[in-house]
Amino acid sequence: MGVLQICLSLVLLFALAVPLGTWLYKIISLKHCFADPVFDRVDSFTYKITGIRKDEQMSWRKYFFSLILMNGIMCVLLFAVLMFQGYLPLNLNNAANMSPHLAFNTAASFITNTNLQDYSGENISYLSQLFLTAFMFIAPASGLAAAAAFLRGVTGTEGLGNFYVDVVRFTTRLLLPLSIIVSAIMLACGSPQTFLANQTITTIEGTKQVIALGPVASLEAIKNLASNGGGFFAANSAHPFENPTPFTNLITILSLGLISTAFVFAFSKLTKNKKQGRVLFVTLAALLVLSVGVTYAAELGGNHAVTAAGLVNQAGNMEGKETRFGVTGTSLFSAVTTAYQVGAVNGAQDSMTPMGGLMAMWNMILQTVFGGKGTGFIYVIMYAILTVFICGLMVGRTPEYLGKKIEGKEMKMVAIGILAHPLFALVPLAIACLSSVGYGSISNPGFHGLSQMFYQFLSSSANNGSGFEGLADNTPFWNISAGIIMLLGRYVPIGAMLCAAGSLSKKQIVPESVGTFRTDRPMFGLTLLFIIIIIGALSFFPALVLGPIAEQLKF
Repeated sequence: MGVLQICLSLVLLFALAVPLGTWLYKIISLKHCFADPVFDRVDSFTYKITGIRKDEQMSWRKYFFSLILMNGIMCVLLFAVLMFQGYLPLNLNNAANMSPHLAFNTAASFITNTNLQDYSGENISYLSQLFLTAFMFIAPASGLAAAAAFLRGVTGTEGLGNFYVDVVRFTTRLLLPLSIIVSAIMLACGSPQTFLANQTITTIEGTKQVIALGPVASLEAIKNLASNGGGFFAANSAHPFENPTPFTNLITILSLGLISTAFVFAFSKLTKNKKQGRVLFVTLAALLVLSVGVTYAAELGGNHAVTAAGLVNQAGNMEGKETRFGVTGTSLFSAVTTAYQVGAVNGAQDSMTPMGGLMAMWNMILQTVFGGKGTGFIYVIMYAILTVFICGLMVGRTPEYLGKKIEGKEMKMVAIGILAHPLFALVPLAIACLSSVGYGSISNPGFHGLSQMFYQFLSSSANNGSGFEGLADNTPFWNISAGIIMLLGRYVPIGAMLCAAGSLSKKQIVPESVGTFRTDRPMFGLTLLFIIIIIGALSFFPALVLGPIAEQLKF
C-alpha cells in the first residue's frame, strides 16, 4: 500500500504538470491565452502605478541589477518590520522584537526563497506573518523571472525580456491564482484563516492550553507552491493546522513539485522540440524516483538504534513522524521537499535514519532533481551545457546546445554556478567544525553532529530551508553565517547564468551537422544523468562519508 500511495502521488504530480507547462510557456513567451482580458487589465494597472515600461528589453546586467535592487529593498523593509514588530500593529499575542542577528537571518532567508527558520513561528506578530507571506510571492517570482530570462537567452535571439514585467506576470497569472485555489482547499480541510488572538482553553484533564491561531491557510498555500517552505508554526507541516489530514498532505506534496516539474514541459514548447523536454523529464524523474525509493526503504527498515536495543519487529522508523502520515507519507514528503528545494517538513529530519537523512542531503547537493521554482531548471540547463561541452571535447568539436555554440565565456559562468554551491556549503562547515561557537550548538556529538552542521549550511546554500532541527541555531554565529550563505547561494549562480544567457542570446542558431551531439536522444539523457551524479557526489562526498554514511556503518 505504501508503494501504491507513492506511485499514485507521483503519477498525479506528473500528469498535472503537463497542462501547467503549457500555461508556463505562454507566460514566458508572452503568448496570448484565453484569460488575457482579465489578466491584462490587472497587469496594465500594475505597470501604470509602478511606472514599469513593459516594452523595454533589458540587458543581462540591467536584468540582474533590477533583481538585486528590488530584492535588496524588500530585504531591508522586512528586517525593519521584524526588528520592531513589538511596536507595530497586529501584534495580538505580544510578540517581542527580534534580535538584530535573527532579523537579518530571517530577512535574508525569505528574500532568497530559502525560508530557513531559526525562530518559532508562534512567536512573531500577525503583521510579520503577513509580510513573510508577501515575500513568499516576491522571492519565487524573482527566481521564475530569472529562469524565464535564462531560457529566452538559451533558446532564442530576441533578448532576455524585462524583469519587472516577468515578476508581475508570474505573480498575477501563476502564483496568485494557484494560491487562491490551494488556500480554499486548506481552509475547507481545517487550516485556520483568522486574525483572532491565541485562544486559551480548558482540556479534558482540567489544565489550560493555548491554541495558536492566525492567517495560516493563505501562508500555507504559497509556502508550498513556490519553494518557500517556511511554516506558520514551529512544527511546520507536522502541525495539524498547517497539514490537518492525509488528503492535505497529498495536496501539499502536489503543490511542492507542480511548478518545477511543469518547467520541463514549458521548455519543450520553447524549443519547439518535444523530445528535448522528454529527455530531461525522464532524467530528472529517474533521480526523483531513486530518491523517494531509497528514503522509503531506509525508513521502512526501522531505527537501527531501536533494533540494537532488542526491538526487532518495528513498523518502520516512526521516531519524529506524525502517525496520521506514517512512514510512507513522511518519506515521500521528505524526498519531494528536498528535491524541489522547498524546505517544508511534516516530520523531524533529525530523527530519520542515516540513509533517509543522506537522501535529503543528496537532493540538496544536486539541486537538479527538478529543483526549486525557476532556479532549479537553471541548474538543469547548466549541467546540460556542461554535458555537451565534455562530449564536445571528447570528439574534438566545438560544443553546441540548442543550436548555439558553447564557448569560453559561457563555460566560465557555468563553472561559477556549479562550484558556488560546494564552496558556500563546505568552507563555512570547516569553520564551524573548528570553532566552539559552531560545534557547540550540536545536540548529538559524533557523526550525527557533523550531519546537523553540514545540513544547515547545505540547506542555506541550496536555498532549501529545511533543517535537521537538532541544531541550536538561534545564535549570532549561525544566524549571521547562514544568512550570508543564503544570499551568496542565491545571487551568485543567478548572476553567472544571466551573464551566460546574455552571451548566448547574441549568438545565431547554427544548423545541425553530422558531428552535432544530439541533445534530444536517450544517450544525452543518460550522459547528463551521470554528469549530474558524478559532479554532485564528488564535490560533497567527504562530508557525506564523515556524516550519514559513517553513522550508517557504525550499525
